[in-house]
Amino acid sequence: MSILIKPIITEKATNDSELFNRYTFIVAKKANKLEIKSAVEKSYGVSIESVKTLNYPVKRKTKFTKSGMVQARSGAYKKAIVQLADGESIDFYNKI
Repeated sequence: MSILIKPIITEKATNDSELFNRYTFIVAKKANKLEIKSAVEKSYGVSIESVKTLNYPVKRKTKFTKSGMVQARSGAYKKAIVQLADGESIDFYNKI
């Protein structure tokens, strides 16, 4: 099972990485902070100061249309914000 699923590259996450040296990843739901820290250090070769995690629940939506009621849901996921040590950085576009 892979701990790191994908990095989040949004405008807010990019601004956070440029100003505060924090990077955001979507991680496995059952991964803890120690596993996330070791996975990022192993994958990118950087040293980490802290890890913060956020659990996002399932969101359910209901729409009333001409053809009837339509139900949808978005999956739950876990997000990790990783604070790197001073002078360290991660280049996501290096392996493209």
